[in-house]
Amino acid sequence: MDLNNQVSEIEAQLDQFSDPERVEWAKNSYPTSMIVKGVTVPSIRPIVMDLNKRFKKSSPEEVIEFAKLLNATRILEAQQIAFEVLDKHKAARQSLTLEDLLVFGDGIDNWISVDYFAGLLAGPAWREGQIPDEVIEEWATSEDKWWRRAAVVCTVALNQKARGGSGDAAKTLKICKFIVDDKDEMVAKGLSWALRELAKRDSDPVIEFVDQYESVLPKCVVREVRRKIETGRKYG
Repeated sequence: MDLNNQVSEIEAQLDQFSDPERVEWAKNSYPTSMIVKGVTVPSIRPIVMDLNKRFKKSSPEEVIEFAKLLNATRILEAQQIAFEVLDKHKAARQSLTLEDLLVFGDGIDNWISVDYFAGLLAGPAWREGQIPDEVIEEWATSEDKWWRRAAVVCTVALNQKARGGSGDAAKTLKICKFIVDDKDEMVAKGLSWALRELAKRDSDPVIEFVDQYESVLPKCVVREVRRKIETGRKYG
Protein backbone atom coordinates (compact mmCIF):
# COMPACT_ATOMS: atom_id res chain seq x y z
CA MET A 1 0.00 0.00 0.00
CA ASP A 2 1.33 3.41 -1.00
CA LEU A 3 0.95 5.35 2.25
CA ASN A 4 1.82 8.72 0.75
CA ASN A 5 -0.95 8.33 -1.81
CA GLN A 6 -3.34 7.43 1.00
CA VAL A 7 -2.42 10.63 2.81
CA SER A 8 -2.90 12.71 -0.34
CA GLU A 9 -6.30 11.11 -0.86
CA ILE A 10 -7.39 12.02 2.66
CA GLU A 11 -6.20 15.60 2.25
CA ALA A 12 -8.34 15.83 -0.90
CA GLN A 13 -11.35 14.45 0.97
CA LEU A 14 -10.89 16.97 3.76
CA ASP A 15 -10.71 19.78 1.22
CA GLN A 16 -13.98 18.54 -0.24
CA PHE A 17 -15.74 18.81 3.14
CA SER A 18 -14.03 22.01 4.25
CA ASP A 19 -16.37 24.64 5.72
CA PRO A 20 -14.99 28.22 5.85
CA GLU A 21 -17.56 29.26 8.46
CA ARG A 22 -16.47 26.42 10.73
CA VAL A 23 -12.84 27.44 10.22
CA GLU A 24 -13.70 30.90 11.54
CA TRP A 25 -15.61 29.43 14.46
CA ALA A 26 -12.63 27.21 15.31
CA LYS A 27 -10.36 30.22 15.69
CA ASN A 28 -12.22 31.11 18.88
CA SER A 29 -13.17 27.62 20.07
CA TYR A 30 -9.77 25.98 19.76
CA PRO A 31 -7.06 28.37 18.49
CA THR A 32 -4.09 26.46 17.09
CA SER A 33 -1.05 26.80 14.85
CA MET A 34 -2.29 23.76 12.92
CA ILE A 35 -4.20 23.95 9.65
CA VAL A 36 -7.93 23.70 10.30
CA LYS A 37 -10.17 22.62 7.43
CA GLY A 38 -13.43 23.03 9.29
CA VAL A 39 -14.59 19.45 8.70
CA THR A 40 -17.25 18.10 11.04
CA VAL A 41 -17.00 14.83 12.95
CA PRO A 42 -19.91 13.28 10.97
CA SER A 43 -17.94 13.98 7.77
CA ILE A 44 -14.75 12.52 9.23
CA ARG A 45 -16.40 9.35 10.48
CA PRO A 46 -16.88 7.67 7.05
CA ILE A 47 -13.24 8.38 6.19
CA VAL A 48 -12.14 6.63 9.39
CA MET A 49 -14.44 3.69 8.76
CA ASP A 50 -13.06 3.25 5.25
CA LEU A 51 -9.48 3.38 6.51
CA ASN A 52 -10.25 0.85 9.22
CA LYS A 53 -11.34 -1.58 6.50
CA ARG A 54 -8.27 -0.88 4.38
CA PHE A 55 -5.85 -1.37 7.26
CA LYS A 56 -7.67 -4.26 8.93
CA LYS A 57 -5.01 -6.81 7.90
CA SER A 58 -2.08 -4.40 7.92
CA SER A 59 0.83 -4.78 10.30
CA PRO A 60 1.02 -2.53 13.37
CA GLU A 61 4.17 -0.97 11.92
CA GLU A 62 2.39 0.04 8.71
CA VAL A 63 -0.55 1.56 10.56
CA ILE A 64 1.71 3.51 12.89
CA GLU A 65 3.77 4.80 9.96
CA PHE A 66 0.61 5.86 8.14
CA ALA A 67 -0.64 7.67 11.24
CA LYS A 68 2.69 9.49 11.55
CA LEU A 69 2.48 10.65 7.93
CA LEU A 70 -1.04 11.94 8.49
CA ASN A 71 -0.02 13.66 11.70
CA ALA A 72 2.93 15.28 9.94
CA THR A 73 0.58 17.20 7.63
CA ARG A 74 -0.22 19.45 10.60
CA ILE A 75 -3.87 19.39 9.53
CA LEU A 76 -6.03 19.13 12.64
CA GLU A 77 -8.64 16.88 11.06
CA ALA A 78 -5.96 14.64 9.55
CA GLN A 79 -4.49 14.27 13.01
CA GLN A 80 -7.89 13.30 14.39
CA ILE A 81 -8.20 10.65 11.68
CA ALA A 82 -4.70 9.36 12.42
CA PHE A 83 -5.43 8.95 16.12
CA GLU A 84 -8.79 7.28 15.48
CA VAL A 85 -7.30 4.80 13.03
CA LEU A 86 -4.66 3.89 15.60
CA ASP A 87 -7.29 3.54 18.29
CA LYS A 88 -9.36 1.16 16.18
CA HIS A 89 -6.37 -0.99 15.14
CA LYS A 90 -5.79 -2.82 18.42
CA ALA A 91 -2.43 -4.33 17.47
CA ALA A 92 -1.07 -0.96 16.37
CA ARG A 93 -2.33 0.81 19.50
CA GLN A 94 -0.81 -1.86 21.71
CA SER A 95 2.49 -1.55 19.85
CA LEU A 96 2.94 2.16 20.50
CA THR A 97 6.17 3.04 22.28
CA LEU A 98 7.02 6.17 24.23
CA GLU A 99 9.02 7.34 21.22
CA ASP A 100 5.94 6.95 19.00
CA LEU A 101 3.76 8.84 21.46
CA LEU A 102 6.21 11.71 21.68
CA VAL A 103 6.10 12.01 17.90
CA PHE A 104 2.30 12.17 17.97
CA GLY A 105 2.30 14.61 20.87
CA ASP A 106 4.92 16.93 19.46
CA GLY A 107 3.48 20.40 18.98
CA ILE A 108 0.08 19.78 20.58
CA ASP A 109 -1.33 23.26 21.18
CA ASN A 110 -5.10 22.99 21.48
CA TRP A 111 -7.59 21.07 23.58
CA ILE A 112 -8.93 18.91 20.76
CA SER A 113 -5.48 17.57 19.85
CA VAL A 114 -4.63 17.02 23.50
CA ASP A 115 -7.84 15.16 24.30
CA TYR A 116 -7.58 12.92 21.24
CA PHE A 117 -3.92 12.23 21.99
CA ALA A 118 -4.41 11.52 25.69
CA GLY A 119 -7.80 9.84 25.41
CA LEU A 120 -7.11 7.53 22.48
CA LEU A 121 -3.37 6.93 22.57
CA ALA A 122 -1.34 7.97 25.61
CA GLY A 123 -3.92 7.18 28.29
CA PRO A 124 -4.61 3.62 27.10
CA ALA A 125 -0.88 3.04 26.57
CA TRP A 126 -0.24 4.08 30.17
CA ARG A 127 -3.07 1.91 31.45
CA GLU A 128 -1.70 -1.11 29.59
CA GLY A 129 1.84 -0.62 30.88
CA GLN A 130 3.38 0.54 27.59
CA ILE A 131 4.70 3.68 29.29
CA PRO A 132 5.59 4.05 32.98
CA ASP A 133 3.94 6.27 35.59
CA GLU A 134 7.00 8.50 35.61
CA VAL A 135 6.25 9.70 32.08
CA ILE A 136 2.77 10.92 32.99
CA GLU A 137 4.14 12.52 36.14
CA GLU A 138 6.74 14.35 34.06
CA TRP A 139 4.02 15.65 31.75
CA ALA A 140 2.00 16.77 34.77
CA THR A 141 4.87 19.00 35.90
CA SER A 142 5.68 20.37 32.44
CA GLU A 143 5.93 24.12 31.86
CA ASP A 144 3.68 23.56 28.84
CA LYS A 145 0.02 23.73 29.83
CA TRP A 146 -0.98 21.34 27.05
CA TRP A 147 1.24 18.58 28.40
CA ARG A 148 -0.17 19.19 31.88
CA ARG A 149 -3.65 18.82 30.46
CA ALA A 150 -2.56 15.69 28.58
CA ALA A 151 -1.31 14.14 31.81
CA VAL A 152 -4.58 14.60 33.67
CA VAL A 153 -6.73 13.59 30.69
CA CYS A 154 -4.67 10.39 30.48
CA THR A 155 -6.31 9.35 33.76
CA VAL A 156 -9.69 9.18 32.03
CA ALA A 157 -8.55 5.98 30.31
CA LEU A 158 -8.04 4.39 33.72
CA ASN A 159 -11.65 4.93 34.75
CA GLN A 160 -13.80 5.17 31.64
CA LYS A 161 -15.61 1.84 31.50
CA ALA A 162 -16.75 2.26 27.89
CA ARG A 163 -13.12 2.44 26.78
CA GLY A 164 -11.72 -0.39 28.85
CA GLY A 165 -10.93 1.32 32.13
CA SER A 166 -11.45 -0.70 35.28
CA GLY A 167 -10.87 2.13 37.75
CA ASP A 168 -7.73 3.32 39.51
CA ALA A 169 -8.31 5.99 42.14
CA ALA A 170 -4.74 5.92 43.45
CA LYS A 171 -3.09 6.61 40.10
CA THR A 172 -5.72 9.13 39.09
CA LEU A 173 -5.48 11.22 42.24
CA LYS A 174 -1.68 11.06 42.27
CA ILE A 175 -1.63 12.80 38.90
CA CYS A 176 -4.39 15.20 39.93
CA LYS A 177 -2.32 16.30 42.94
CA PHE A 178 0.43 17.58 40.63
CA ILE A 179 -1.94 20.16 39.14
CA VAL A 180 -4.34 20.69 42.04
CA ASP A 181 -3.62 24.42 42.19
CA ASP A 182 -3.10 24.96 38.46
CA LYS A 183 -5.07 28.06 37.51
CA ASP A 184 -4.79 27.66 33.75
CA GLU A 185 -8.33 27.25 32.41
CA MET A 186 -7.46 24.44 30.00
CA VAL A 187 -5.69 22.44 32.69
CA ALA A 188 -8.48 23.06 35.20
CA LYS A 189 -11.07 21.77 32.73
CA GLY A 190 -8.98 18.63 32.23
CA LEU A 191 -8.75 18.17 35.99
CA SER A 192 -12.52 18.53 36.35
CA TRP A 193 -13.06 15.88 33.67
CA ALA A 194 -10.60 13.49 35.33
CA LEU A 195 -12.25 13.80 38.74
CA ARG A 196 -15.77 13.51 37.35
CA GLU A 197 -14.83 10.37 35.42
CA LEU A 198 -13.33 8.77 38.53
CA ALA A 199 -16.39 9.77 40.56
CA LYS A 200 -18.59 7.66 38.28
CA ARG A 201 -16.72 4.61 39.56
CA ASP A 202 -15.77 5.62 43.07
CA SER A 203 -17.05 8.90 44.45
CA ASP A 204 -15.71 8.65 48.02
CA PRO A 205 -12.02 9.33 47.24
CA VAL A 206 -13.05 12.15 44.91
CA ILE A 207 -15.14 13.77 47.64
CA GLU A 208 -12.22 13.46 50.06
CA PHE A 209 -9.85 14.93 47.46
CA VAL A 210 -12.08 17.93 46.77
CA ASP A 211 -12.68 18.55 50.47
CA GLN A 212 -8.95 18.36 51.22
CA TYR A 213 -7.85 20.70 48.42
CA GLU A 214 -10.87 22.99 48.18
CA SER A 215 -8.87 26.02 49.22
CA VAL A 216 -6.49 25.73 46.25
CA LEU A 217 -8.60 23.99 43.61
CA PRO A 218 -10.03 26.23 40.88
CA LYS A 219 -13.60 27.09 41.85
CA CYS A 220 -14.96 25.68 38.59
CA VAL A 221 -13.48 22.27 39.44
CA VAL A 222 -15.04 22.20 42.90
CA ARG A 223 -18.40 23.31 41.53
CA GLU A 224 -18.52 20.88 38.58
CA VAL A 225 -17.26 17.85 40.47
CA ARG A 226 -19.62 18.31 43.41
CA ARG A 227 -22.55 18.92 41.11
CA LYS A 228 -21.71 15.78 39.14
CA ILE A 229 -21.58 13.70 42.31
CA GLU A 230 -24.76 15.19 43.76
CA THR A 231 -26.92 15.37 40.62
CA GLY A 232 -25.21 13.27 37.98
CA ARG A 233 -24.90 16.38 35.80
CA LYS A 234 -22.01 18.72 35.10
CA TYR A 235 -24.23 21.77 34.68
CA GLY A 236 -27.59 22.91 35.98
